Amino acid sequence: MTYQEALDFLNGNFVSFQTAGRTAYKGGLEAITGMCRAMGDPQRDYLSIHIAGTNGKGSVAHMLASVLQAAGYRTGLYTSPHLHDFRERIRVDGEMIPQEKVAAFLDRYGKEMTERGLSYFEMTTAMAFHRFSEAGVEVAVVETGLGGRLDATNVLQPILSIITNIGLDHSDILGPTVAHIAAEKAGIIKPGIPVLVGETDPESAPVFTARAAECGSPLVFADRTYECTGSTLRPPLQYCTLRRIGDGATRTIAIDLLGGYQRKNLVTVRTAVSLLRHRTQLDISRRAMLDGCRNAMATTGLSGRWQVLAETPLTVADGGHNPHGITEIVRQLNAGGYERLYMVLGFSADKELDDILPLLPGAAYYLFTQAASPRALPAAELAAKAERYGLHGETLPEAAAALARARALASPHDMIFIGGSFYLIGEII
Repeated sequence: MTYQEALDFLNGNFVSFQTAGRTAYKGGLEAITGMCRAMGDPQRDYLSIHIAGTNGKGSVAHMLASVLQAAGYRTGLYTSPHLHDFRERIRVDGEMIPQEKVAAFLDRYGKEMTERGLSYFEMTTAMAFHRFSEAGVEVAVVETGLGGRLDATNVLQPILSIITNIGLDHSDILGPTVAHIAAEKAGIIKPGIPVLVGETDPESAPVFTARAAECGSPLVFADRTYECTGSTLRPPLQYCTLRRIGDGATRTIAIDLLGGYQRKNLVTVRTAVSLLRHRTQLDISRRAMLDGCRNAMATTGLSGRWQVLAETPLTVADGGHNPHGITEIVRQLNAGGYERLYMVLGFSADKELDDILPLLPGAAYYLFTQAASPRALPAAELAAKAERYGLHGETLPEAAAALARARALASPHDMIFIGGSFYLIGEII
């Protein structure tokens, strides 16, 4: 089949969370385990690093993949969702899976996957594992899709498990409290395998401590190992000074990710590199770590994280879409540097907006819109809900029109922010 025929087959036979939301979610490892076995268990052909978390797992995955590539390893990277092209999800040394490889995989395994009842994410996961094996990957960085315990990626036996942080998101699937969600994420912890937790939280830390003890897994908290004592933005780079808590040693690391929240992700990445150096067979030099962090976006194609789309007026897109992520975004927005703020905003219909809307800046002018997706919350409905929280503006259902209106209103000294949904950002970008 051609690549377009492959996409038609994929979208016609598998329902994605990206378009259908919760109805597309299929927890459990039976189907993916059977499919991997039928393919010869390709996920066993290389080392892997498994990453879960509410926020930051994509950024951490991309930075780590860039570091590993800089260290000379042939590196696989599996993330979701994609913003523009399905092939973004599966990369080898930064290059997207070729169109002909997608078509060939579905030619070979498509019928069997439909017969086995795989979900869209399970199918994509199987494709990624197969691609990494076929391409001779030495180490793969694999991001969970949703949760951890029942996520299709959890068939891996990694050399390091990472959980970035825990916040309230997908509570209808993962549970109503931080502790419930932490328990699902902790499901990626494997017996005897080191586990790194990015941020210490009083509700989630006991869950991880108990699970790690049960598995006999060494547990490290990144924010108890390193701290970021300061950062300076000099686009296109952010310079972060990290202090090792044990002995006070400091080092400044440049990253090409400009979001203020990336300081926390860098602490996680720096700690992960230390664990990989000392507790696994990987050899990662200091130069590889520095080069990998400095060039993460350029190396891996990461987008949608405090991405500057224009300088005049300053136009930034960020996909933070839950209370934890929105809090970090608003913190950076509040740092100012502009005269007036215009927010081009759209959300998925399943978001708990009563937890999100009160966090948004009341002084901004809003352009309420929606992505061209069945999951998108209608712009008029978003505007009505936002009005109850004192957020005012106008409604433009088409994303491109909303951005055009913001640009027409903004002066060169103003700022335009685009967010609420990765799908909205992907459409605009």
